[in-house]
Amino acid sequence: MTTATLKTRTGTPRPSTEAGSRGQWLRFAILVALAAFALIPIGGTVVLSLRSNNGTGSLTLENFTNVLSSSGAVAWLLNSLQVALATVVVSVAVAAPAGYVLSRGRGRLVGGYSLLLFVVQALPVITSVIPLFILFSHIGLADNLVGITILYVASSMSVATWMMAAYMDGIPGSLEEAAWIDGASVFKGFLHVVLRNSLPGVLSTAIFTFLMAWNDYLVASIFLRSAGAFTLPIGVQTFFQQHSTDWGSVMAVAVIMLLPPTIIFATLNKYFSVGGVAGSLAGQ
Repeated sequence: MTTATLKTRTGTPRPSTEAGSRGQWLRFAILVALAAFALIPIGGTVVLSLRSNNGTGSLTLENFTNVLSSSGAVAWLLNSLQVALATVVVSVAVAAPAGYVLSRGRGRLVGGYSLLLFVVQALPVITSVIPLFILFSHIGLADNLVGITILYVASSMSVATWMMAAYMDGIPGSLEEAAWIDGASVFKGFLHVVLRNSLPGVLSTAIFTFLMAWNDYLVASIFLRSAGAFTLPIGVQTFFQQHSTDWGSVMAVAVIMLLPPTIIFATLNKYFSVGGVAGSLAGQ
């Protein structure tokens, strides 16, 4: 009886453990397959950017050399970085306190403000592009980076504010009340308690606004006319001719466009954590 009991005790967990292990491997294999399928377009772009134009099919950096030396790709890259980073800084600086008001404020004014943001977010961008182009033409902002940065900040502000408010809703007000009891003002409570614990929300908002400004083509194609003010999405179209297309150069510029967002996300990915809030609530 003792021997049978021991066998039962030692043998029972094994099937469930093995089944759980097989289930984990199956889920892992499915995720790998889905990731590989999603990366097929990116892999194709990279391969085509490295393929030689002489018809041999050999891999070379010739396309990147030609793009960086014989076109305005470097200037387009710098323009895109300036516009995207400026959009991120201004959008986050405005959306953080605006999201705090949405998260903590109560009353008709806050409700009307929230509804206004929703209406602005629902409007298609194309409905306001033409009137804004006419307005910006009269004030000298139709063909420069400052004007297009203002447009990107305005178009991303509603979503950025909603994102910040949604994250701040998860931070309990008791943390601010404790800071107020210790003598902190409302602004200091927001800055040192709420905003400090909202780092993942700030980074998410920053990445959203960066990608919105970095990948935009529609607005930039209408407002930017001179080659010196082109961003990368607009610069790509210069390689498309009426009867031919330099696909090697197009793919090389596409790979260059992929690098900054990839580097930024890989660098900031480790900061996407809610450990600060979890630690502050450990005693509750």
